[in-house]
Amino acid sequence: MRRPLLGLAALAIAGMLSAPAAAQGTPLRVPAVVDTLPNGLTLIIHEDRTVPTVTTNVWYHVGSGDEKVGRTGFAHLFEHLMFMGSEHAPYPTFDRLLESAGANNNGSTNSDRTNYYEDGPANALPLMLWLEADRQGWLLETMDAPKVDLQRDVVKNERRQSYENQPYGLVTENLLPATYPAGHPYSWSTIGSMADLSAASLEDVKDFFRMYYAPNNATIVVAGAVDPDSVKDLARTLFAEIPRGPAITRPTPAPFTLRDTLIVLEDRVQLPRLYLAWHGVREFSRDDAALDIASYVLSGARNSRLTQALVYEREVATQATAFNSSKRLDGDFQVIATARPGFGLDTLKTVIDAELRRLAKDGPTAREIGQAKNAIEAAFLNRLEFASAKADQLNAYYYATGTADYFQKDLERYRAVTAADVQRVVRQYLLAGRVTLSVVPQGKRELAATRGVIQ
Repeated sequence: MRRPLLGLAALAIAGMLSAPAAAQGTPLRVPAVVDTLPNGLTLIIHEDRTVPTVTTNVWYHVGSGDEKVGRTGFAHLFEHLMFMGSEHAPYPTFDRLLESAGANNNGSTNSDRTNYYEDGPANALPLMLWLEADRQGWLLETMDAPKVDLQRDVVKNERRQSYENQPYGLVTENLLPATYPAGHPYSWSTIGSMADLSAASLEDVKDFFRMYYAPNNATIVVAGAVDPDSVKDLARTLFAEIPRGPAITRPTPAPFTLRDTLIVLEDRVQLPRLYLAWHGVREFSRDDAALDIASYVLSGARNSRLTQALVYEREVATQATAFNSSKRLDGDFQVIATARPGFGLDTLKTVIDAELRRLAKDGPTAREIGQAKNAIEAAFLNRLEFASAKADQLNAYYYATGTADYFQKDLERYRAVTAADVQRVVRQYLLAGRVTLSVVPQGKRELAATRGVIQ
């Protein structure tokens, strides 16, 4: 999922770091006006007149983690259905109007939220908000079986392309249920299962919309060259008559201990690949930032520990990646490494375990901590150049913390991480029970990693 600060997919690191002393003395602000409509819709406005553009960023607080066993894939299916037209903007009016105005739009789904956004010239804002209001308030009446069946087939084909027919594509389907216990919100993939997609009825899909696609379960961020008072007036005019939806109760997953698990998958691949997964922490919890920095120390740069040991010094792997995937309710930490031709995955696992033991024993050096913090903060600050990135981050912070302008506080938690913190989280989380998943070429099970607990 997208990380709270950055959304750095490959590194899954987030946050900020030790900037020069002068910069540390100036609080980072992304000022935002927060307004809540009587129907529960939250509006967040950030004025940025750097360029005459605007972005609208809508978060519906529903993701695959809100689904139920036997009814998975609904959140992602709705990401598609929301582009199929509404009562006053029938398909394909939505895209045609935005394109005519010089704007673009898209959406995404993860385990915790579904996001829709539009970017374009500032004078296109009334159109953007009108379209979002129409599909929030007047989409259900136009939803019928042919639309659901069409997008169901599109999602099934996406699943075939991205999972079933993609090299290493079935890892997610096997790794998640091994990392999280049965019934846990993160124990299934966002795209859902073929059986669940096939079984979904029109009324099932409509019920999902009624529950989660309501104003009181949504937050809209408007960022760019706008006047906050005018935006508030416009939003209230367009969204006020949409009724509030039912109250949503989200149970907290029960604590669990991950036990050592060994999985071997044969696939149509050239090179074996090793996946190691540990139970981690939820986002913004005490150890989240330290685990992010640990992931950078392990694989965030060419001179990081796993990259050096596996790729350059021993030359047994083509690549190595470590990332901390903390989410709203829970989290996991993963290490992924692909073997060079002629090497089995036990060789890679031995090197990885040695580096983890060394980091747990001695901790990171001052240089490693400084490099990690500086790289993370630089990436974050570069991203703040774009109003669209700030809009999405304001939405993410508001959902996770209840505060839209949480940038400085996020900065402080990364700056506060010490070498001892990193050493401690490696000991606590990465020397514990884990899932060891091997993907090997068909008929080459001897290349898989064997069971072995790190000592």
